[in-house]
Amino acid sequence: MSTAMIFQQLAGGMLKSISIFCWTLLFSLPLGFLIAFGRMSKVKIFGRFRIIRGITKLYIDIMRGTPLMLQLMVVFYGPFFLWGADIGGFRYPAIIIAFSINYAAYFAEIYRSGIESMPKGQYEAAEVLGYTKAQTFIHIILPQVIKRVLPAVTNEMVTLVKDTSLAFSLAYMEMFTIAKQIAAKETTFVPFAVAAVFYFIFNWIVSTGMTKVEEKLNYYR
Repeated sequence: MSTAMIFQQLAGGMLKSISIFCWTLLFSLPLGFLIAFGRMSKVKIFGRFRIIRGITKLYIDIMRGTPLMLQLMVVFYGPFFLWGADIGGFRYPAIIIAFSINYAAYFAEIYRSGIESMPKGQYEAAEVLGYTKAQTFIHIILPQVIKRVLPAVTNEMVTLVKDTSLAFSLAYMEMFTIAKQIAAKETTFVPFAVAAVFYFIFNWIVSTGMTKVEEKLNYYR
């Protein structure tokens, strides 16, 4: 197989890798905010137990403490073993669900650290000025939090680009899976080299784009 044909087949797989990346961000970024708020919840049950905080902390610990590959298999095969459901067409949705709930846990901790790093004086000043809690968070706290957590979010996005290759564990034909198949069939290392170039370019685009966003938000310069 010629290098051009290898390039063409891997390019098709790269589109699937990009779709995993985009859908994961679409769901995990907002879900991370909800989990972060739950993690910071002060609601008490029976005047003592902070049940929401406990549940979200357990969720984060499980997602961060177990391999993403294992989570992919649990999400995909779970419906079959639990309820005997037909999982024939569930492969791609299972990948998106597993990636989203995994990365939401990481984003939640990033958001939480950014929110809790804000000085309490800003909340007090906003209260004096007559802002409600919602107005304070949306107009004063949130813009600063976004600016602070952007480098950490960028780092997770770069990791996500590489983690899309884990979809091979469910035999999904993204780029890394295709590269493995071609390499095994043609007994050549060229597909892996081409895949490495694709991943590098994808990561470079993500990193450069996020750097531009950081520069736009760096209003102190």
